[in-house]
Amino acid sequence: MKKRTFLILILLIAGLNGRIFAQRDQTEITLQKLSERLSLVQGGRGANGGVYIGDNGVLVIDTKMTREAVEQTLSAIGAITDLPLQYLVNTHSDGDHVNGNQFFPESVSIIAHENCRKEFFHPARDGSPSQWLKPEMSPFIPSVTFKEKLTLYLGNSRLELWYFGIGHTTGDAVVYFPDERIAFIGDMIFANRPQLIHAYKGGSSFDYVETQKKMLNTLDARLYCSGHADPVTRETVRSHIENMEQMQTRIAELIKQNQTLDIIRSAFEENASRLVEVIYNEIKAAE
Repeated sequence: MKKRTFLILILLIAGLNGRIFAQRDQTEITLQKLSERLSLVQGGRGANGGVYIGDNGVLVIDTKMTREAVEQTLSAIGAITDLPLQYLVNTHSDGDHVNGNQFFPESVSIIAHENCRKEFFHPARDGSPSQWLKPEMSPFIPSVTFKEKLTLYLGNSRLELWYFGIGHTTGDAVVYFPDERIAFIGDMIFANRPQLIHAYKGGSSFDYVETQKKMLNTLDARLYCSGHADPVTRETVRSHIENMEQMQTRIAELIKQNQTLDIIRSAFEENASRLVEVIYNEIKAAE
């Protein structure tokens, strides 16, 4: 009996340790190397980001949410280069991409699309005032904005910032690295789950489709890195667009049949509920 009790205790401890290490692994920042200069930042609290090592400086894409995640990110960058941080690009204004701005050095130039900067001051989904309205937060709001395209050079290293239109929000920037043919697109794709559209920030599912098509037609990217998935190919992005179009068509058909929103929701998977409502409201508003 004692041996059996001892064995059970050991198994419980092992299981507990396994969960502890699993949780630790989930929060650890890692840099997934995509090329000699470019890495995907994964782990920590917040969305995926990126790091680009130029000839004379470093550019970071998005900043996660907490001081700890930012400190781990900067430590990981410091382990691969001693070049200074020059630029920080915010792909859009969601907290899991920008809350970490406040833990970056004030010397870093923060860049975003002009609509993204405006959305920093947008009320939260629940209507509460934005934290970025506080005076002490002003150094960590984008100070450089662009309208359609901005080219950056870090020495002879070149990258491009593009705006293709409204989608997830009104201010989604695409960071494109021509030499690598890799694009960082923030939350403009959610692989293996329905797309998230922030209608309260002016996002639109129908504009999203056109914006994504314009991106594919403009950029010769082979990989697309997003905030909540591993890098995907052009084919995956194209399939994602087609799924959105099919969903829009089906919802429009159900609306013509005078089906209620609740009944229309039930025709799709539960995790698509928010997107169904967005599309439904867009169609009804256009009637």
